[in-house]
Amino acid sequence: MEENARKRILCPLDPKHTVYEDQLAKHLKKCNSREKPKPDFFIQDINAGLKDETEIPEQLVPISFLSEEQLENLIKKLRKASVGLNSTLKDQIMSHPVLHDALNDPKNGDSATKHLKQQASILGNIEKLKLLGPRRCFVEFGAGKGKLSHWVDIALKDAEKVHFILVEKVTTRFKVDGKHRKKNSVFERLQIDIQHLCLNKVPLLIEEKLPVVGIGKHLCGVATDLALRCLLETYAASCEERNEEPLAKRIKNDKTETEINTLAKEGSEKNVPEKWTPVAGIVIALCCHHRCDWRHYVGKEYFRALGLGAVEFHYFQRMSSWATCGMRKTSLEASNITTKKKDNQNDEHEVHDDDGYRIADDSADSLPGFLTIGEKKKIGHLCKLLIDQGRVQYLQQKGFSPALQYYTDPLVSLENVLLTALPSHSSSPEAVA
Repeated sequence: MEENARKRILCPLDPKHTVYEDQLAKHLKKCNSREKPKPDFFIQDINAGLKDETEIPEQLVPISFLSEEQLENLIKKLRKASVGLNSTLKDQIMSHPVLHDALNDPKNGDSATKHLKQQASILGNIEKLKLLGPRRCFVEFGAGKGKLSHWVDIALKDAEKVHFILVEKVTTRFKVDGKHRKKNSVFERLQIDIQHLCLNKVPLLIEEKLPVVGIGKHLCGVATDLALRCLLETYAASCEERNEEPLAKRIKNDKTETEINTLAKEGSEKNVPEKWTPVAGIVIALCCHHRCDWRHYVGKEYFRALGLGAVEFHYFQRMSSWATCGMRKTSLEASNITTKKKDNQNDEHEVHDDDGYRIADDSADSLPGFLTIGEKKKIGHLCKLLIDQGRVQYLQQKGFSPALQYYTDPLVSLENVLLTALPSHSSSPEAVA
């Protein structure tokens, strides 16, 4: 203010910083918060579901506001809809040798070790499904720092024509993809919401025409549905319309017969799909079902066939958090002090769900209208299973053989379900829902 009495004002694009008033016009042209030109692969809401205002009431009350009768009716609907579903998934906890040294590094803390175990198992499952091979593009959704792609790249060593597209909607610090400078692998990061991502307009995919493998570690709630639409409706459907040249034909055109025979003997081409498919496979670790959204959910048809709709979906996705909201036995129970009065007081004081619904202890004579911790966990898991089953049916309708399995121990992560899918013509025996 002292120097020529110049006045500073809040930036109209971002009030977190200020600018000289007489330089506002110049600042607006270079402000980091300005709206930047959209790339060709940005198409507003291309992966969003259809918005049907008539299906979703304007206001849905929180679960804690529901009467006992309303809650019981919802649970009855859930159990009826879940009849016949296999609630016990197959254990598919795996590892991969490229993470051996990292997993055994004594400098690791608990958090780092847990992440490495999950990455190792996802990588092991990718390999088991024969998706870990040359001449393909791995698209990591919700990439964050890009560590899953990092380990895939290391596992592939010097495999030819391997590309990575890392999709993340926010700026991320400490990215690892910048460290990769190998001749045969290319990393490209797209800062975009999956909801608006049109993969078939990404230059790298237009030029290379490689089959895509969709991967993700803890792809949160609605992001899973957006990613499935992105792969199977936006990308795959477009490629089929353009009638892309089969991968196997292009490989033969690029190589002499001698080269092909040599590579076949070495096993280098064992993972190249014989039949061209735009999406070679999907391997996604699921999480945060409570952040799903009816508009974008790919399993609407499945829900409707069960006589369920937007209202039931809303409450089921909220109740899904009961499976992972960290409810534990109380400290009194842990120390074997089992006086009923004390246990009840302790439970009532400490244990609530995300919506404030109170939970009684596990005793058989708990008060009417209150669910036990065990009951709530089972209901939460059923909600997750039902939502995932809608995704499984969607993948089947798109010509894929999907599967749900546990990929890590619940002590490592409570969100321990892996969704995998292969085109039906190339599915392995394990890829059965």
